[in-house]
Amino acid sequence: MDPSARHLALVEVLRHEAREGVVPLVRLIEVALYWPNLGYYTSTNTRVGKLPGTDFTTAAALGPMFGELVASAAETFLGNLSTYTLVEIGAEPNQSHFSTVSGRFAGFKPIRYGESLSFPSRVVLVANELFDAQPFYRLQFQQSRWVEVGVRVDGDELCFETLPQFSSVQIAQWAEKLPPASEGWILDVPLAAENLLEKLLSPKWSGAVMFFDYGKTLAQCLESSPAGTARAYLKHQLSNDILQNLGSQDITCHVLWDQLEPLLKKHGFEKVGLERQEVFFVKFAGKEMERMARGGDWESRGRLRALTHPAHFGSKFQVLFGIR
Repeated sequence: MDPSARHLALVEVLRHEAREGVVPLVRLIEVALYWPNLGYYTSTNTRVGKLPGTDFTTAAALGPMFGELVASAAETFLGNLSTYTLVEIGAEPNQSHFSTVSGRFAGFKPIRYGESLSFPSRVVLVANELFDAQPFYRLQFQQSRWVEVGVRVDGDELCFETLPQFSSVQIAQWAEKLPPASEGWILDVPLAAENLLEKLLSPKWSGAVMFFDYGKTLAQCLESSPAGTARAYLKHQLSNDILQNLGSQDITCHVLWDQLEPLLKKHGFEKVGLERQEVFFVKFAGKEMERMARGGDWESRGRLRALTHPAHFGSKFQVLFGIR
């Protein structure tokens, strides 16, 4: 579908849902990303990679090297992997980053959007940029209090507008706990990421988790991100205009790591940690990194630098991990 037609079709969905012409921003994000056949993640478009028509590059797009480092870290955590199933949540179609290591596990189970979240009893659970792809609320500090931001649907035009009251009990309770901020300060709150993590951890399987993503703590957002952390990606171009190109651009915000990390401990995980991606691989896959650096060709060493160097994915991404 033509991008402009896709955008207008999703605006029409929002118009039918709007109360007095306004919808919560979190609903717009949900519709834009996941509306059947029209949403960014429900379409058949190729999103990840460097080829023409793609929108962004992830660590997984660098190929099997990422999978080999992940498998090496899993062995550091658990030892022999032959009784564990490797499960990737939010797997993109046509990705091959685990193709060379799946034989070291009891099985490999990619779970894509809309598929059942059912797990074997022993699991290595991996997700790459899963939580930043969840819908998020937007709060703004106005006149000494936090309020929720919505979007007015005026004809085919969309613009931000404050909601008269919170759209859910969960975000209302969350906002009550926030400290004050400067007038106009924006905070993007991915509560759907917390809810998803609860679903992933609640079944009583054993094994390890590794969640690769980019994020900040709540304190960091309240100290250094006055305009919020939401952004859009389209054809490898970063934009702050998240109300345009609905269904054709990725819309994302930073994970709040200090809201996710306690959930691992709540569900019985031990040795829980959060590290920059470079530090994580050095600590838990260092021997594999050394083997790659010594034995790889120029192109392979370039991919390794992209995964681990602080100027590339090494510091941009963090890894939340734990064992149960």
